Amino acid sequence: MIQSKSNPSETMTKFFYLVEHFIPFPQSEYGGIWNVIAEDENECFDLIVQKDQEFNVEHYPQLRHNIQNARTYALAEELESQIVEEFTT
Repeated sequence: MIQSKSNPSETMTKFFYLVEHFIPFPQSEYGGIWNVIAEDENECFDLIVQKDQEFNVEHYPQLRHNIQNARTYALAEELESQIVEEFTT
């Protein structure tokens, strides 16, 4: 269920994002994938950027696009927003 601003006792639906993140050669040959639990695309982006520590800042516009096109699944239970797994090269 989506959190109502008038009733803070309700919980916000979280989503599981499978985000492809391609970084071109020579920084990376393949890029990677980020598995993220987040409330929305903006939180997903913020979590990845925080973990990345601006290492790939020039690719963040593409990352935002990849998040918008990511496979996304609604979660049935409330879980902490986090990067569950990352595989980057």
